Amino acid sequence: MMIKKIFFILCFYACTAKALGNTIIYDDALSLIKVGSHFEILRNGDKYDSISVLHASKFHQSHTGIPVFSIPDVDIWLRFSLENRTPVNGLYFYIDYFNISYLGIFKLSGEKLMQVVAEGNALPHSYNSSLPNYITNLQLQSDSSATYYIHIKSYHPLILSSYIGNYQAISAQSQKQIFTVSVYFGILLAIFLYNLFLFFVTRDRNYFLYIIYIFCLAFAQFTLAGYTFKFLWFPFPSLNYYAVPVTTAIATIFGVLFSLQFLRTKHHTPFFHKLLSITIYLNIISVIASFIHLNKISYAIISANTIAVGVLIITSAIIIILKGYRPAVYYAISWILFLSGLVIFSLRNFNVLPADFFTTYILYLGSALEAVLLSIALADKINTYKKETELSQAKALSVSLENEKLVKEQNVRLEVEVSNRTSELQNTNIQLNEALNNLKDTQTQLVDAEKMASLGQLTAGIAHEINNPINFVKSNINPLRLDVKDLMEILNAYDELHSIQDLNSYKQKLGAIEELKTSMDVTYLQKEIESLILGIEEGAERTAEIVRGLRTFSRIDEAALKTVNIHDGLLSTLVLLKNNFPYYINLVKEFNANGNIECFPGKLNQVFMNIITNAIQAIKAKPIKEDEEIIVIKTRDIDNDQIEISIKDSGIGMTDEIKHHIFEPFFTTKEIGEGTGLGMAIVFKIIQKHSGKINIVSSPNEGAEFIITLPHHQDSD
Repeated sequence: MMIKKIFFILCFYACTAKALGNTIIYDDALSLIKVGSHFEILRNGDKYDSISVLHASKFHQSHTGIPVFSIPDVDIWLRFSLENRTPVNGLYFYIDYFNISYLGIFKLSGEKLMQVVAEGNALPHSYNSSLPNYITNLQLQSDSSATYYIHIKSYHPLILSSYIGNYQAISAQSQKQIFTVSVYFGILLAIFLYNLFLFFVTRDRNYFLYIIYIFCLAFAQFTLAGYTFKFLWFPFPSLNYYAVPVTTAIATIFGVLFSLQFLRTKHHTPFFHKLLSITIYLNIISVIASFIHLNKISYAIISANTIAVGVLIITSAIIIILKGYRPAVYYAISWILFLSGLVIFSLRNFNVLPADFFTTYILYLGSALEAVLLSIALADKINTYKKETELSQAKALSVSLENEKLVKEQNVRLEVEVSNRTSELQNTNIQLNEALNNLKDTQTQLVDAEKMASLGQLTAGIAHEINNPINFVKSNINPLRLDVKDLMEILNAYDELHSIQDLNSYKQKLGAIEELKTSMDVTYLQKEIESLILGIEEGAERTAEIVRGLRTFSRIDEAALKTVNIHDGLLSTLVLLKNNFPYYINLVKEFNANGNIECFPGKLNQVFMNIITNAIQAIKAKPIKEDEEIIVIKTRDIDNDQIEISIKDSGIGMTDEIKHHIFEPFFTTKEIGEGTGLGMAIVFKIIQKHSGKINIVSSPNEGAEFIITLPHHQDSD
């Protein structure tokens, strides 16, 4: 047991002796010492805690003033020894870097590590300083020494820019950062407000993208420096995992969008335009990678993408400069300065360049100069556009003056031509008026011809209809005359009886009369006379019916609106057309409406006449007729105070093309000379005059149905 204790003590002193061999001697109370090259570094720090780290043997000496861990998810232990030879009680350890998720500083006391502080941006900020960076009192008294262990975790790349000094020296160093950051953000704020004002004045899309880029750039730098956590989302330290990669990627996206718009790469350099567009999607991927806790991938894309964007933009700008686009000069210079600052900063991190004020804050300087030069480039672009506009306006004015001169010359010619043309138009107008009058006369003649044709057809039908009962009456007159003559002969024989005085002669004469009555068959003669009188009476009634139908159909008062029963008009039309119905056409009437409407009766009767006549002709035109063809006439009352009249036939029907043209004037399907083509046009005009409508339902060989809808009452106007 004693041997084990002795072995442990020897190992402990061996480690302590190694530490002391690399001890930092602080002997100038005003100095500030860089600690980086004095660190002993132990990687894979997650495998050790504050006890086991004392026995770790894999510490290796740092050889750089600023150790850099470029790959995220860093977990390391640091060790250094410090001897305070100044009269100052209490030295401070300062890390000029914000993106440390956890920072634990331990002081070796005896055989144990005593925790001095636990900080980090994954923990709520302590607000012990005006900076978001970390300042820790190492609690080392004057003329004493100690060994310190530091445990660091970071989800971001780690840059250990660290210092040891008294509070005054540390404060002076921190004030440099505050001053630099303040000046930087002051420049960006001034540029942002100035260009925001210009955007509201010019409404130029370039200014809009530029102010968004400046805002995102400032926000990304503010986040990288730690101020957003200190002032905005300090209650939510978990946001710091995403903040830096996300804001950096968004700033790069809008920087590329502004470049594409400003340099007009789609027009000048289409190939580089496509490559720069790809970088936008890569930055979006880096944002997504960060959100799903893949910061290694996110930072790798951002690092490669930043260099690629800079090279592509500078190359595009140079090509565009060679093409004579002047604003690209300032643009190329701005990005060269920005990339130069990025290169210098990287060389400082790898100890190629010394870590001084210039190399530490060169990124701020480079991005500020970039913003200023981009603003100048925008102004130069506006000036270029202004000059181009002025030249264009001057050229346009010159062209306008020349055009004005030409216009004056042309006006003189035009006046002569207009005068000649006016004379020609007047002559043409006279000719057109004559043609119009001739056309009106022709139209009137055609309408009259159509009416005369209808009238002739109607007259022929009426003559035939009246001829039948008249012939019947005429044929009964002769038999009736003979029968009356026989009766008169018998009556005369009876009159002779009054002059006979002799009874025997009287009886003989009476017997002769009886023989005469028997020979004439008086009973039959009476029945025949009654039958002949009934026939004459029936013929007379039929003639009267035709006359009444004709009077109802003609309606001599048709020029005025009148309330009539529509069924009377239909029946009178059917009476007049009865002679036109072949024996094989069955007429079906279904009158279900009230029938009383306000209309021009004569005109509506003309509508019924034309449609029913066409229905009869359509049935007659069928090459093969059924045993019984039909025409169905229906009426019914419908909503909105209207009546519907349907006239349906079983004729040849019609095609869609015929239905489309059937109401056009002069359109007819009949042979030349058989129709004027005005019948259905007149029908349409009459129905239109009655504020009604007419629809046709028909297919070839399926018959046709004309559906007329009329209001019961006409508008007073």
